[in-house]
Amino acid sequence: MLRKTRIILAIVSFVMVTLLFLDLTDTTRHLFGWMAKIQFLPALLAMNLLVVVGLLLLTLVFGRMYCSVICPLGVMQDVMARFNFKKNKYSYSKAKNVLRYVVLFFFIIALLAGLGSLVALLAPYSSFGRIANNLFRPLVELANNALASWAEQRGSYAFSSIDIWLRSLPTFIISAVTFVVLFVLAYRNGRTYCNTICPVGTFLSLFARFSWLRIKIDENECIKCGKCARSCKAACIDFKNYTVDYSRCVVCGNCIDKCDKKHAISYAPVRLVAKAKKTASEPVDQGRRSFLVASALATTAAVLAQEKKKVDGGLAKIEDKAIVERSTPITPPGSISASNMAKHCTACQLCVSACPNDVLRPSANLLTLMQPTMSYERGYCRPECNECSSVCPAGAIRPISLAVKSSTQIGHAVWVKKNCIPVVDGVECGNCERHCPVGAITMVQLDENDELSPMVPAVNESRCIGCGACENLCPARPFTAIYVEGHEVHKEV
Repeated sequence: MLRKTRIILAIVSFVMVTLLFLDLTDTTRHLFGWMAKIQFLPALLAMNLLVVVGLLLLTLVFGRMYCSVICPLGVMQDVMARFNFKKNKYSYSKAKNVLRYVVLFFFIIALLAGLGSLVALLAPYSSFGRIANNLFRPLVELANNALASWAEQRGSYAFSSIDIWLRSLPTFIISAVTFVVLFVLAYRNGRTYCNTICPVGTFLSLFARFSWLRIKIDENECIKCGKCARSCKAACIDFKNYTVDYSRCVVCGNCIDKCDKKHAISYAPVRLVAKAKKTASEPVDQGRRSFLVASALATTAAVLAQEKKKVDGGLAKIEDKAIVERSTPITPPGSISASNMAKHCTACQLCVSACPNDVLRPSANLLTLMQPTMSYERGYCRPECNECSSVCPAGAIRPISLAVKSSTQIGHAVWVKKNCIPVVDGVECGNCERHCPVGAITMVQLDENDELSPMVPAVNESRCIGCGACENLCPARPFTAIYVEGHEVHKEV
């Protein structure tokens, strides 16, 4: 019963978290967004003490149930381990405590020092998010485009195709390497990553060793068949000495399910475990198991996002814009400052996945590697959108209303004379002025003393909010004639 309950809850939890990254309709983020906020590290960085205390209490009562039910990376490793079809694929091994605590020590130092890149590499939820966004999501988009093409051939336009593009090569490579390493470790040794590298697993293990409910081997009933140890993906059962390393046990229930003797191994409160040791013939109450939650997950089908097409009039292909090299990167509205982003962001990529305007992408800068940054080659930060601030679970992008966003200055526009079409080609433009949502751009004569001089944009930096509409809609190719420089600290204008 324990194993079946754990599997059901793990499947439901895993599906809900995965849909946050893969849903192309933006429906499930409003339904299951809370699943990202109950992940341990994001809750800790967001100072969500209620969730943090709740997870610690969960561990003190049930053991490391978080690792086998709530953590998506842990559940994904269980799926990977199933590709190994050997019956006796695990065995007991001693804990690598030196490695575990050294990794945890450096992880804490990185957190305190604001070294987001190192934190992002080790955090389990962040690793899963990058894998889902960089490896799984393109597959979903390919399937969507195939479905859209199939429907279009039959006269239906219920689905629309989506542009599939690489947001960051370094992040993609890191995600792919992480996936391969996890697969190899899970295939060979089950939860090796969770019990040797994962800092969240190591931290929770400090509390799990004192849990109220524990796996216990009854010395009087056990026949030392070893099936419990060979089915333990945490390699924490020493059946020869009748011991279980509770700091590594993830309460999967495999050992109970495989045991030949009905009462030789059990999951029971500490007081019942102690009593069972004295009176071995007395059966352990198997009915007192908590965590029985029944959940029904409804799958939703909705019309996919509108396709973004390049309008070229059918005459010629429009050249792509070159990526702008900014002196100061732009961080999303609600992030408050670059410093706040660096300290709180776990680079889980949920905001990148949620951005409907293709503005957010993982940074390639070493100090902020994989954390979201803004660029306007494919879209701009529309005043009517605050999706990224609504999904961030770690407090890196704080919730921000549309009214406040429209008056928050995240950067300012800079005009580049040598690229401007009126200067270079001698024709009128004014595209940046027409599309500026806050009226921060005015067209003025290049030479105020010459009435025949071309009209060029003048930027009022005190009004500009850095949304990037001017940069994105500037017709100059490949180098834009106006771009946005980010601000280290945001302010309201």
